[in-house]
Amino acid sequence: MELSIVIPCLNEAETLRECIEKVRWVLGEHRIAGEIIVADNGSTDGSSEIAARMGARVVLVKDKGYGNALRGGAASARGKYVITVDADNSHDIAEIPTFLHKLQSGYDLVIGNRFTGGIQPGAMPGLHRYLGSPVLTRVGQLFFRSPCGDQQCGFRGFSRVAFSKMRLRATGMEFASEMVLKAASLRLRIAEIPTTHFLSGRRRPPHLRPWRDGWRHLRVMLLHCPRWLFVYPGGLLVVLGLLISLWLIPGPRVVKGIVFDIHTLLFAATAVLLGFQAITFGAFSKICAIREGLLPEDLRLERVLRLTSLELGLAVGGLLVVAGLGASVCAVGSWGAQHFGDLDPVKAMRLIIPAVFSLTLGGQIMLSSFFLSVLLLGRTPEPAEACERNSAHPN
Repeated sequence: MELSIVIPCLNEAETLRECIEKVRWVLGEHRIAGEIIVADNGSTDGSSEIAARMGARVVLVKDKGYGNALRGGAASARGKYVITVDADNSHDIAEIPTFLHKLQSGYDLVIGNRFTGGIQPGAMPGLHRYLGSPVLTRVGQLFFRSPCGDQQCGFRGFSRVAFSKMRLRATGMEFASEMVLKAASLRLRIAEIPTTHFLSGRRRPPHLRPWRDGWRHLRVMLLHCPRWLFVYPGGLLVVLGLLISLWLIPGPRVVKGIVFDIHTLLFAATAVLLGFQAITFGAFSKICAIREGLLPEDLRLERVLRLTSLELGLAVGGLLVVAGLGASVCAVGSWGAQHFGDLDPVKAMRLIIPAVFSLTLGGQIMLSSFFLSVLLLGRTPEPAEACERNSAHPN
């Protein structure tokens, strides 16, 4: 079997019949060996019965959600390629052969672009057309270098081999974004086809909830991109915090009549600590995501991990702790010189803030080194490491 057409369905009795008829006509007209799968997600309006009467194979998907329905339908597909179309009759189903031709020519994912193909008046709400879809698509392009210009289009095709590689997990509408970002992360071949978006034939309100589902799209992209969620914001905090701290440690600074002193120094030191924590969270998240199969292997991360070790982290963290303790002793000594009486808070805090900062950062580095070592305990050794071990222990 060459092709499986998967139609996710939840109470689509109004339009499902016409949608299946169009698909059957296309398969017959172009002599495509294919099947029609209706992934029913708990319809109560007789949709599954309509699909069965029309010769479609009905797959019952108990777990609710657009992503669950599509994943269940695609998992049961018998065709070499899978094309998904929405059941609301909004896609130009006559373009299925074009999608199939792209897949046959070697592309792993083929997705429609409604913005280049044309959107009928009233077919897409203004909030989706001018804000939701364009913004989410741009985020996907920025985070994952996705070539797609319409990331949320439900008219798309993929090979079953590519589908198994992507290991998709999303349950709701964000499934559309997850498929694109996974394909881009895995460097799969992606193609776009301009497609017309028609006015939906259904009279009931759509299942889509703009703000909730928009957030879920953004959330899945952030969670799959630790760099933008943790590393870049953390790096910015570290750089700004360090620059401001170095600027203020010698003494107060006056800029256009505004005095920056120990209060600003305290905020700058806190920014560095928070930024370092964000960066470590990014590294830990990336390692966990790779081990769970959510993200592909990252050669740059592997190079960094080869340069780090528990002992190195303990040494660096230990030096910072010692420096913090030394500064703390100096601060206590200055207090003792005043017979442990009142101190000038500005002078005292200019020494105490760096001391507390060094103690805290050193402790964070040491604890993070231990945690990183725990994460890497089950890591498969690199080929070079394995060869060294085999040569050292030939038996």
